[in-house]
Amino acid sequence: MKNSLLSLRHIHPLAWTIIIGTLFGRMATSMSIPFLSIYLTQSLGATPTQTGITVAVSSLVGVFASFYGGYISDRIGRKKVMILSITGWSIVFFAFAASNQIWMFFIVNTLNGLCRSLFEPTSRALLSEVTPQEQKLLVFNMRYTAVNVGVVFGPLLGLWLSRDGSSSAFIMAGCIYVLYTIILSFQFGKHPVHSKSSVTNEQRITLKEALRIISQDRVFLYILIGTTFCVLGYGHLNSTLPQYLALVPHLQNGTTWFAYMLTLNAITVLVVQYPLVKWASRFAPVVSLIVGNVFVATSLLLYGLASTGVAFMLITVIFTIGEVLLFTMMDMLIDRIAKPEWKGTYFGTIGFNNLGSVCAPILGGFLLDARGAAHSVQIFVPLALTCALGLPFLIAAYRRMNKSSHI
Repeated sequence: MKNSLLSLRHIHPLAWTIIIGTLFGRMATSMSIPFLSIYLTQSLGATPTQTGITVAVSSLVGVFASFYGGYISDRIGRKKVMILSITGWSIVFFAFAASNQIWMFFIVNTLNGLCRSLFEPTSRALLSEVTPQEQKLLVFNMRYTAVNVGVVFGPLLGLWLSRDGSSSAFIMAGCIYVLYTIILSFQFGKHPVHSKSSVTNEQRITLKEALRIISQDRVFLYILIGTTFCVLGYGHLNSTLPQYLALVPHLQNGTTWFAYMLTLNAITVLVVQYPLVKWASRFAPVVSLIVGNVFVATSLLLYGLASTGVAFMLITVIFTIGEVLLFTMMDMLIDRIAKPEWKGTYFGTIGFNNLGSVCAPILGGFLLDARGAAHSVQIFVPLALTCALGLPFLIAAYRRMNKSSHI
């Protein structure tokens, strides 16, 4: 206990700022963004496919911008990228509140994806830089815990704030991000950080060189492809499922059940995270990803068979165990692979697995349009199978790591 408290005391102030900011930031986003697809379908009359495309554009922008965000932060410094992107992110939420047409939500959600994809990999790279090696697993998992503490309260607040169809949730989210921007700016001023990637012009890698370096890392490429399918499976939680629950004829109050599912998802993470991480740390990180993929794919299959709110809640526990196994070791894995001067680039490049997040709402929306919410098995079996496509790549990465002792 004493050692744990001592470890917490030695965490860098900027790391604490990011962890606490992540808690409130995720509370803000989870009270608004997950309900976007329901709002577009029920209030604006969008089809599931239109909704899927509008939701997907955020991730599509993120796929390409996340690499450049990490790369640019390696070039010009974490502070500039983080302050600019989080300031823009604050404005985005107020723009959501002012939108009343599908095309407006499309544009604003595009900007949402841009800001998020610039801020997230840069903040994770900064966490890696300001944290000693022996504390990194603790700090990365504290950040993941903060995400889920925020998501415990966010959906319930969003359900309450949006009960009359108002935009209060977006306004509240914007205010939270304004406060986060102010505190982060103050902390950067008080605790200046000289990035380990701030090297001379002769030492700086070009974008072409960065791509060449990463393309030669076969383990990383297998992990990138495999986790893309994992993210595809996970992405249905916030895109396909809310639409399905709002449309399915045999379940009353589907939107309320969805809010409960998100809260249960976050609570389950908090309960099982550390026991699962302790178990997973005994193996290569890819083992955790393989088992997590199986859990997520299985739970998607079970969602297609569920007919009551309680059943959806129980399956969400299984889904969440898979989520924890997939994502808790991801940052640690990338940190081990990347050289110090390329951390931002690697953390940014892993963002290409968000192609899964792009495809999830489009695939789910297409199946809902084509088959209808009443034909759940015909919707969720394809979703489960596409998630499981990641297994061969993750297994290949595991075998290659065993041969080369890459990690």
